Amino acid sequence: FIAGMSFLYGAWMIIDKLIFGNNVPGYPSLLVSVLFLGGVQLIGIGILGEYIGRIYIETKQRPKYILKRKGFKSEI
Repeated sequence: FIAGMSFLYGAWMIIDKLIFGNNVPGYPSLLVSVLFLGGVQLIGIGILGEYIGRIYIETKQRPKYILKRKGFKSEI
């Protein structure tokens, strides 16, 4: 969410400069870059957390399925 919003704000700053001719000072561009990199880092940490969580579940060595009985009786 943070990376997407900073990307949209950066796009708005570029459009504002090119179309409307408004001069954007240096602080908003710094803010956009910091927020974008922070958002990318949070996305990376989230992906890493999902990966570690799945490894943890896999290392428990629990069966995927639990059967009530082994084998099947013939109905005939």
